Amino acid sequence: MNSIDRDVHRLQSLGYKQELTRGFTRLTNYGISLSVISVTSGLSSLFSYGMITGGPVVMIWGWLLVCIFTLFVVFGMAEICSAYPTAGGLYYWTGILVPQRHKALASWFTGWFNLIGQFAVTAAIDFGLAMLIGSIISISFNMQWSPQPYHIILIHLMIIISQGICNSLGIRFLSWLTYISTWWQLLAPIIVSITLLIGAKPGHQSMKFVFTEFKNETGWTNKIYVILMGLLQAQYVLTGYDASAHMTEETKQADKASPWGMINAILVSTITGWLFLIAFFFGIHNYDETLKTSTGFPITQILLDNFSREWTLFFISLLLIACWFCGLASITSNSRMIYAFSRDHAIPGSRWWHTIHPRVSCPLYAVWLSCFIAFLLALPYLGNTTAYVAITSLSTISLYISYVLPIVCKLLYPNTFLHGPFHLGRFSTLINLVAVVWVCIIIVLFVLPPIYPVTAVTMNYASVGVGSILIFAGLFYFLSAKYWFYGPNTNINIKVDQSVVNKDFV
Repeated sequence: MNSIDRDVHRLQSLGYKQELTRGFTRLTNYGISLSVISVTSGLSSLFSYGMITGGPVVMIWGWLLVCIFTLFVVFGMAEICSAYPTAGGLYYWTGILVPQRHKALASWFTGWFNLIGQFAVTAAIDFGLAMLIGSIISISFNMQWSPQPYHIILIHLMIIISQGICNSLGIRFLSWLTYISTWWQLLAPIIVSITLLIGAKPGHQSMKFVFTEFKNETGWTNKIYVILMGLLQAQYVLTGYDASAHMTEETKQADKASPWGMINAILVSTITGWLFLIAFFFGIHNYDETLKTSTGFPITQILLDNFSREWTLFFISLLLIACWFCGLASITSNSRMIYAFSRDHAIPGSRWWHTIHPRVSCPLYAVWLSCFIAFLLALPYLGNTTAYVAITSLSTISLYISYVLPIVCKLLYPNTFLHGPFHLGRFSTLINLVAVVWVCIIIVLFVLPPIYPVTAVTMNYASVGVGSILIFAGLFYFLSAKYWFYGPNTNINIKVDQSVVNKDFV
């Protein structure tokens, strides 16, 4: 049996027929998670946030701390992904791992948190890119032009449309773009960081400053609170690696490729992200001026302080392309989640969203639904310029709630889990427990206000967003969905002994 036939048979054993084309390899499956994580995108967009919530010492060492605990979450997810490689990912896993009486409820809430989190993270990625492009245009005009909120929204719209078009051209083209993105996400931050470390002009910071300096511009006086708030940037960057799981039905040898895709994406991002942070803090000349830069982006100012305008535009262009690839991959992952969730009839209009276009072999309507929602989520910026931080907080919390729910279910009902080729052995329970504790901590942290005094402008509206998801999903389920949604459902007419199948594929 060749690998494609084996994958098709494996998917059938989980209750679904093969509708998508398996055009992704181990490299591109890993690449799509690496692209969604994209240290370039996340660190560039939230660098100023990190500068005021602890500064260098929190961002440098907090990055490593968050990476270590994120690995516990990733290992827990990877083990489950290897056992159940379907595009639905997390919501499917919860439905399989809990008793039948809890199947629909567990799948429903996991699915909606994952879906809303993906919508929010896509919006945050492309919105951050839009602001960075606005900054570059301003530099090109010698700071004689400054983007207004509506300019940023229009740039955001154009970015989303371009990514939607690329996601609509078929799996072969998308796989080729993902291959390019994989190397771009690795090389672009390394090239820029090493050049900055080697070529920084006199006046840059010392290594002591980079590794030990604490900065607090939040208004809060409690140092521990500020440090904890500073972890948001790192944790926001280290999200979206569930993309490997959502691409399993388009990946060859998915039960092996997807788990390692998630793990390797975090490991590589840990190294490149740490190098990126060290280099840019090293390149700062005047901390306060960098923070309050007229460009709107500290990383842009740092490059301007060390290189000519032409070289700055070149380096920023490398980073911009990486950010664009990040948004592209996020829409890809989001559309596959929409496709899978709709296949189980969980989204209004499901018959449209899980339709596979016969010519391009992708869920075309789902791609454009993802684009549309990501655009809508950016519109609050027209009235509140702190909306970006709220969106990033909402995406982080929502995604991690969906990440941890399958792990919790596995801990509660260990006998229902039949492992796949990748498994953690006797360390599984310990790793899962650490992952659950860590996610509980960050959920609490990221609904707290980062700035004092707390006003309508500085308020962290992520708590409102999470509450809204709970209310919406809860009312939708108890008033309607519980009568017709049964959790992961089969779309093929075969019956397979699950225990036998898992033995065959381990």
